[in-house]
Amino acid sequence: MENAVWTNQFDNLANRQAHIETTGPEIWEQTLPVGGVDGFICSTGTGGTLAGVTRYLKSKSNGKVKCYLADPPGSVLYNYIQSNGQVTDKREGGNGSVTEGIGQGRVTSNLAPEVRDRLIDGAFYIPDQDSIALFYELIDRDGFSLGLSSALNLLATVKLAEKLKHDLPIAGPHAPRKLNLVTILCDYSTNYQSKLFSKSWLKSKGLFDSIPDRLKQYAVLE
Repeated sequence: MENAVWTNQFDNLANRQAHIETTGPEIWEQTLPVGGVDGFICSTGTGGTLAGVTRYLKSKSNGKVKCYLADPPGSVLYNYIQSNGQVTDKREGGNGSVTEGIGQGRVTSNLAPEVRDRLIDGAFYIPDQDSIALFYELIDRDGFSLGLSSALNLLATVKLAEKLKHDLPIAGPHAPRKLNLVTILCDYSTNYQSKLFSKSWLKSKGLFDSIPDRLKQYAVLE
């Protein structure tokens, strides 16, 4: 195609570098007044956010900040990270997810350096059923109409908190402060409203019954 530029965001390392130079420092500086960041977790599509933020936070903290991947069904990254790169093609939870823009069938060039250097401490797998339930819960309880990727990230953050409260001394019963964990709220429900609020679509994906009965009122489209 003439008059077009292919930025190749999956393998263009400017993606990763942007988060080393901007997102990572922002997280580090804004959490310092409350004791600093203890953990970072997010899902990944291109790999740029997770890779760049992880690289920066690990460097600034001398490796102390724990950095984790959150992964949806159909992605190979959960098993890849958990096996230290030994399992390369196992897709956890089947072949696909209703989340959009996250999960991968390969390790991108943006993510590869952090995987190679084992800077990513682990991964959590989040089923679509859990993501859709929290998606509706956030609308009702908090007034947050986020997307499924954001819901997945929040679920994974809870899992990370449960893990770190046993691993880090600051998180015990006599801890001087609470854990400070950071994730990314990266999407909004209006981008997917014709699907996520549609009873027929949710049923076709086997997700409608995962929504608590009291919250099904928000599925306003047939």
